[in-house]
Amino acid sequence: MLIDSHCHLDRLDLTAHGGSLDNALNAARARGVGKFLCIGVDAANAPVVRQLAEQHEDVWCSVGIHPLDLSRNEPATLDWLMAELDHPRVVAIGETGLDYHYQPDDAALQQESFRYHLQAAQQTGKPVIIHTREARADTLALLREADLPNAGVLHCFTEDWDMAREALDMGYYISLSGIVTFRNAEALRDVARRVPADRLLVETDSPYLAPVPHRGKPNEPQFVCDVAAALAQIRGEAEQTLWENTTANFNRLFPLAAA
Repeated sequence: MLIDSHCHLDRLDLTAHGGSLDNALNAARARGVGKFLCIGVDAANAPVVRQLAEQHEDVWCSVGIHPLDLSRNEPATLDWLMAELDHPRVVAIGETGLDYHYQPDDAALQQESFRYHLQAAQQTGKPVIIHTREARADTLALLREADLPNAGVLHCFTEDWDMAREALDMGYYISLSGIVTFRNAEALRDVARRVPADRLLVETDSPYLAPVPHRGKPNEPQFVCDVAAALAQIRGEAEQTLWENTTANFNRLFPLAAA
């Protein structure tokens, strides 16, 4: 079994599947994908991702406010997060984090929101799903400050090995997406070779970032198999080994979804 550890099922382009999410999920299941973690990004989609997780026994979800969605939402509060997280199908917090590439002027607001998510993780024990881009120093500083025993994952990782190593030293996992297949991603492939086998996750981040050979098409959960195949080749591993390791890692990091 393979797991898509990060997908946005409520945002998929379902044209190729007759408009049916069930058909898209079945296409992934037919290729061996056994679980899907559907990610929350704002207050509006929190009930949507929970409903999807309730409707499909192999779908789980997270809730949180994405750093790039803060200007369109009320800032996250600890009370809001704690209420939203009190649901058996919600297994993680986020995605949250810092993105100074697109919205550097919102740095203070992003940091405030990130801290609330980290506080919720401290109180609930649920892991955090972290988006970070061009915010290495502040991201790592806030993670050190929180000192979470349950840690979390730096999803769709695009930074360098030094940042990955520091996150790994704090107990975090590294998740790689279809970006690792892109022609100009050699530095990321170096990271992919060096992440320990027991700290690696694989994801699509669908509907974004379709991997080779699907570049230019809407991404979807079944393409996690293509990401995994590329990662296995990069790491010099058998695909089955990578499937087994990433599945074990997912279940260890998200124990509420391990059943």
